[in-house]
Amino acid sequence: MNPAENSVAFGAPGIEPRWTSSAKEGVGTAYHTSCRVWFTLSHGIVNEIYYPHVDKPNTRDFQFLISDGETFCHEEKRDLNHLIEYPDRDCVFYRLTNSEPNGRYRLIKNVLTDPHLSVLLVHTKLEVFDESLRGKLRLYALLAPHLAGFGAGNSGWCCEVGGIKLVRAQRENIHMIMGCSAGFPRRSIGYAGFSDGWQDLMRHFKMEWEFQAAENGNIALTAEIDLPENGEFTIAVGFGRSYQGAATKLFQSLADPFESHRQAYVRQWQRAVVNPKFDFSSDTSDGGGIYRLSRCVLLTHEDKVFQGAMVASLSIPWGETKGDQDLGGYHLVWTRDLVHSATALLATGQASTPLRSLIWLAAIQRTDGSYPQNSWIDGTAYWSGLQLDQVAFPILLAWRLHKRHTPNLFTPHALIGRAAARLILQGPVTSQDRWEENAGYSPSTLATVIAALACTGEWSRELGLTNSADFIFAYADWQRA
Repeated sequence: MNPAENSVAFGAPGIEPRWTSSAKEGVGTAYHTSCRVWFTLSHGIVNEIYYPHVDKPNTRDFQFLISDGETFCHEEKRDLNHLIEYPDRDCVFYRLTNSEPNGRYRLIKNVLTDPHLSVLLVHTKLEVFDESLRGKLRLYALLAPHLAGFGAGNSGWCCEVGGIKLVRAQRENIHMIMGCSAGFPRRSIGYAGFSDGWQDLMRHFKMEWEFQAAENGNIALTAEIDLPENGEFTIAVGFGRSYQGAATKLFQSLADPFESHRQAYVRQWQRAVVNPKFDFSSDTSDGGGIYRLSRCVLLTHEDKVFQGAMVASLSIPWGETKGDQDLGGYHLVWTRDLVHSATALLATGQASTPLRSLIWLAAIQRTDGSYPQNSWIDGTAYWSGLQLDQVAFPILLAWRLHKRHTPNLFTPHALIGRAAARLILQGPVTSQDRWEENAGYSPSTLATVIAALACTGEWSRELGLTNSADFIFAYADWQRA
C-alpha cells in the first residue's frame, strides 16, 4: 500500500476503548523525582505507563509482534511463554523473557525508566534457535496510547527529527513519542480494530499498511525494528507537555548506553536500602529479597509532585471491561490503603515517606474531620462515600510516628482533634464498611475507631488535657462494650 496515497488510516474512530488486565507482575519507576514516568508489567509485556503523575495512565499496553513474513505472526502477550526475573537486588528493575513455545526463538527484555528523564526504556535482544528462522524474523513494536487516561480522542502521526523516523501521539497537552536505537524502516498509525498494525500483521504477516496519521480516535502506533545482526536494540517511549519536550527527552535518553542508565537506576534504588536495624535477612529463607523488593514496590506508588500521596495500586481492576466512562481504578488514594502502606514502610525503618503521607492527609482533610472515600492525588474526591475507619486511620499513623519520635516541625494536633470529633459525632454506625458495601456496625471499622480513640486519649493526657482524655476513653470503652 502506497503511504503517499493512503496517508490517513481508515476505520475512524476505532473500536470502543478498553484497558487491560490488572494482574500485574511488576511495577517500576526511577527513585529520583525528576523522572515522572511509572510502568506496569503483566503477561510478559508493558501495560500502563503513567505520566506525569502516579494516577494518570497513558497507555493500554506496549508489546512486540513477531513474524516470519510468510506463515505466522506471534503476539508476545498471547502466544509466548513468559518469565520474569529481578536481575539486581533491592530494585524495581525487571528482565522479561518471552519464549516461543517450541523453543524456536525468544525475546529478552530489560525494563526500566531513565534515571532522570520521563522516558521508558526497554532494552531488547532477539535470540533465534531455529536455523530456518535465522534472518527471517521481523519484530514490530505495537503501542496503544490512552493518553491522559482516555482511550478515545487520541491522535497519532509518523514524524521525523533530524532525519530519524519516529512515531508520536497526543491528547490535549500530553505528548508521547517512541523511537528506537536501531531505527524504524516502516511505521504506521491506525485505528484500533480496523487499520492498526495488529490487524495488518495478523492478515498479511508483514506490514502492508503505512498510514501516516490517525486522529481523534482509539489508535495504535506500529513500527518495524531494523534488527541489527546481534539482535539487540533499545526502544524508548518519552513523554512531555509538548512534542518538542517529549522528543528532546527521548533523544537525550537514547544518546547514552542502556548500561549506563541501568547502573544509575539501580544505584538510586540501592541508596534507599533498608536501615540495618530493620534488616531481617537472617529471618527469611531468601535472604530478605522479597521483603526488600516489597518495600521498593510500596515506594513506587508514591507520587513525585504530590509527595506523600500513594495510590492503592498501579492498576485498573477488570480493565478488559472498563472504558472511558469509568475513569477510576485502583490508581486512586484510599486513606486506609495509604496508611497501611505508610505503616509497612515505617516497620522497615523508613519514616520520611510516612511523614509525608501524614502531611498530605492533613492537607486534604475536610473541616468536619472526614476524608473522601477515595481521591485523586491532588485531593479531589472521586467517590463520595463516608467510611469511619478512613477517618480513624490517620490518627493511628500520627500516633505511630509520634511513638517513633520522628523529628519534624509538623504537629498533627488539629488533624487528630477534627478526626476524633467526627468519629464521636458520627459513630459508631458507619455509612460504609471497609469493603465499601454495607452500612451499620462493622467489626473492622469499630476496631479501628476504638484504637484511634485510644491513641487520641493518650495524646490528650500527654498534652495535659485530662478532662478530654477521660471523656474520649469513656466513649471508646462504651464502643468496645
